[in-house]
Amino acid sequence: MVRFSVNVNKVATVRNSRGGRVPSVIEAVRACLAAGAPGITVHPRADARHITPADVREIAAELRPLKGSVEYNIEGDPRPDLLALVRETRPDQCTLVPVRPGEITSEAGWPADTNSRRMSGVVDDLHAAGVRVSMFVDAAPEPIRWAANIGADRVELYTEPYARAFERGPAEAERSFVTYARMAELAHSHGLGINAGHDLDLDNLRLFRTLPYLDEVSIGHAIVSRAIFVGLDRVVREYLDLLAGGPGGKSPHV
Repeated sequence: MVRFSVNVNKVATVRNSRGGRVPSVIEAVRACLAAGAPGITVHPRADARHITPADVREIAAELRPLKGSVEYNIEGDPRPDLLALVRETRPDQCTLVPVRPGEITSEAGWPADTNSRRMSGVVDDLHAAGVRVSMFVDAAPEPIRWAANIGADRVELYTEPYARAFERGPAEAERSFVTYARMAELAHSHGLGINAGHDLDLDNLRLFRTLPYLDEVSIGHAIVSRAIFVGLDRVVREYLDLLAGGPGGKSPHV
């Protein structure tokens, strides 16, 4: 079964819009775990507009007794303070993501001409801390080979292009999926595990869950958006059911 990691960033976004501690990110994490989620993801950005370093530490403390059954994934660009936070909290996985100035959310994966020597050093440093490393990449051969060459353990395929193709209809969705499947095969042939994320939801995941060698999906925006109407517990269970091969509940757009 494909592992499922819930990104709780959007809960922190709502909290930060008002200040204080409501809604509680820790309560959200506990609700996800109670519903059966085997993973939690956070992406602390430099401007702390959603998840903060304090959140990262608090979640790490919450998940520490569950080590081995629940995975903690910290995403972010390899800036010094983020890497120090990862070394301090020692999550199961660190997903390294490029950040463009002014972006609202991630817009692309690492280009293949990224400084390999520097990134290899970052990967080695995280490995020394006992952290699995995943690189956020586009579904293209060059960045996948680059990720393998710098010693990454996994790639996270950037799935927004697939999500947009899915919106254009079944034929476009299938064509896009075939590209992702080929890239998953390539990643696997280079010894890389395969994660995926960005704009996946209960509709487009029905096809994408069949991706060859898919290890994990991380989803946040679609989960919290639907949870506003039906509750976080129900949404997490819908995704778990879908990834287990079930129907996964009603379409989020109905």
